[in-house]
Amino acid sequence: MERETMKLGKLPAREGAVKLKLSDYLDSAALPTPPATFGHQSLVPADGWGMLGNDQYGDCAWAGPAHETMVLNAAAGRTVGFTTDGVLSDYSACTGFNPADPSTDQGSDMQKVAAYRQQTGIIDAAGARHKIGAYVAIQPGDLDQLLHGAYIFGAVGIGIEVYDYFMDQFSKGEPWTLRPGGNIEGGHYVPLIAADPQWFYVVTWGKVQPVDRRVIQKVNDENAVCLSPDQLNDAGKTPEQFDTAQLQADLQALED
Repeated sequence: MERETMKLGKLPAREGAVKLKLSDYLDSAALPTPPATFGHQSLVPADGWGMLGNDQYGDCAWAGPAHETMVLNAAAGRTVGFTTDGVLSDYSACTGFNPADPSTDQGSDMQKVAAYRQQTGIIDAAGARHKIGAYVAIQPGDLDQLLHGAYIFGAVGIGIEVYDYFMDQFSKGEPWTLRPGGNIEGGHYVPLIAADPQWFYVVTWGKVQPVDRRVIQKVNDENAVCLSPDQLNDAGKTPEQFDTAQLQADLQALED
């Protein structure tokens, strides 16, 4: 099968770029253990994710947050969509990207994307902007923290280094698993939105992709959990029914 057209676009991780850490204010020992299987990925139709420009440009760090926003709203009972033009407009506003000038397609820094989401918000297909309240880091490769982050907040933005054979596996509809050898082609941003006993599930290049946990441990180089109003349904609770009062307390703890 011919490899699909795909781009990467996450700039190298900068240690300490996200100052606040999830482990600093959430005690995983006191939190409910995530169930063996969780996630809301089925609420977004398989053909509803969209590439959002990541087949032509290195805008993965913008397509990924759009996909996060889609699944969070779906879990809260709302339908939110994004267009390629809208996603690329945010990529342009933050980085100076110009689709008419290939030299400007240099990718994005995850921390700077998160700061833009906090200050400006990403624009959806209806012209509404989705802002986040705060963002915190998770230790790269820490599966326990990643599971807690994805379960409690609905999604974790994870940065990975991509082996060339990952793209072949994706094109063949295969999970990402480790093979001997291989070359790193670059960095990539994918939202972690679900898990079961065998796989983590991320959204990339318009599809839900299963990922072996050992892959995450090896190639994960940075993570960001975003606290956002999109996580709350009309009853003021997160997708897994955590109360908004606790979420507000978490936000306050981050601001103190």
